[in-house]
Amino acid sequence: MISVTDIAAGKIQDSITRRGRGLGIRVGVRTTGCSGLAYTLEYVDNEQGQHCIAHYDDKGVRIYVKPEHLVYLDGMTIDYQKRGLNEGFEFINDNEKDRCGCGESFRV
Repeated sequence: MISVTDIAAGKIQDSITRRGRGLGIRVGVRTTGCSGLAYTLEYVDNEQGQHCIAHYDDKGVRIYVKPEHLVYLDGMTIDYQKRGLNEGFEFINDNEKDRCGCGESFRV
C-alpha cells in the first residue's frame, strides 16, 4: 500500500484541478545517481496504456504503480514539505537503506 498525507493529497488535487485534467499520479523508480534509484512522480490523464498497473485510492487521490516497482515502494508515504524557499513532495520509505549525499538517489 502507498499512502499520501493530507497536505500531499491537497497539493495533488490542486494540481490536477489547475491542469484541468488528470485521474491521479503514477509513482515509480528509475535507475540513476550515486546510490542507484530515484523516485518518479507524474500525472496520469487516462487509463489507456496503463496495463499491469496496481492502483490505490487514498484521501481522494488515485495512485498508480507498476507491479515491478512495488518491491521498492510498498509501505511508502508521500508527503509535501515546505522548508524556507524550498517545497515539494517527499517520499518516506522504510525500504530505503541509505541515500546519497545530495539526497537525489537511494538504495534498498
